[in-house]
Amino acid sequence: MNRYVPARHYISFGIVAMALAGFSGWLGISWHPAFVPATLFFLTAALLLALAFRPAIKIFNEHIEIGKRVIPWHDIRRVDRTGWISPLVAKLTLCDDEIVTIIYPGEVDCCKHLLRTLRQMSIGAMIDGVPYRQYWGELLGANEAKQMSAPRYRVLRQEDEEEVERLYFLLKTVGHIEPGNSGEER
Repeated sequence: MNRYVPARHYISFGIVAMALAGFSGWLGISWHPAFVPATLFFLTAALLLALAFRPAIKIFNEHIEIGKRVIPWHDIRRVDRTGWISPLVAKLTLCDDEIVTIIYPGEVDCCKHLLRTLRQMSIGAMIDGVPYRQYWGELLGANEAKQMSAPRYRVLRQEDEEEVERLYFLLKTVGHIEPGNSGEER
């Protein structure tokens, strides 16, 4: 089992934002435009503290637990990532077309690990619109491999390639690289 809890710095930042909201509100008593940053600091503090107290995400071999909600891995049909990495925001589409949004406010490395684990454990799912087997690069059948063969790019110009082939043929006919190297010197 892996357990992913919110990062502690969200609590610290939330408390600092709340203190700044209080200070700006106190300044707003004598200078009314200070209520604008007080409101913004208060909203920021509320958001940060809401993220800090998100439920833990637990990963088991059979299912995922988000707070009290249990989702079996075989029920997940799609795992879609948004542009957010920290906090991680991912959407899980279940077999009954219900969409569950996962919000995990953790460290960047933990967010990446959680996303990778979600992708690995959702065996029957489409991952960002790509089938599971294709996303993880599992071996394809012979017909599929022919269709997916990589293009061959030219590294050398045509005349350089001919020169390399000529030198290779010459080396192959002579049998050794250095002209003065004989069996006696070994």
